[in-house]
Amino acid sequence: MKKYYSLFAILVLLSSCNDKKPETLSKANISKDTIALQTGNNENVIEGIYETQAEENNSDDCAISLKMTKTKDGYSYFLKTKTRQLKGIATFTTEESGEKYLVLEGIKWDEYEGDISHEEEENDSIASLEKPELEIPVGITAGYVKDTLTIQNYGNSMNSYTKLSECGRKYIRLIKLQK
Repeated sequence: MKKYYSLFAILVLLSSCNDKKPETLSKANISKDTIALQTGNNENVIEGIYETQAEENNSDDCAISLKMTKTKDGYSYFLKTKTRQLKGIATFTTEESGEKYLVLEGIKWDEYEGDISHEEEENDSIASLEKPELEIPVGITAGYVKDTLTIQNYGNSMNSYTKLSECGRKYIRLIKLQK
């Protein structure tokens, strides 16, 4: 029994050595993912300017910049391509797998055909006549790790879509510029 008391005393002593005080939040409606970004170390700070870089063996011109700005309610973005300039709110999600995503709200995808893997079967049936028009998704999701945001720009033969048609890359990598 004395072993347990001494082990408990050691654990209490070790836990009291942490002099880092918890940060308090002023807004109760901030998502836990945003809180993690605001209170985390520099790896998790999303604010800054991101740009595409030239890629070897890829001659397409894909000049995209994204400016992320911290606001009192979260984050906003300003996306600039060679044909458009868009601004809006950025939100964050985390998958069950632990993967983190940034969502650029309000950007309408350029093309979306949805799941076309069963298209031949549907063409043979009467149901194809009653096929509803697909709604084009809004919001572009980018995975983020350290200083890089990655957007899967287009799908494949089973799920056909294009998010930003002014860039021909399948994966758009936006790398944070150093100050």
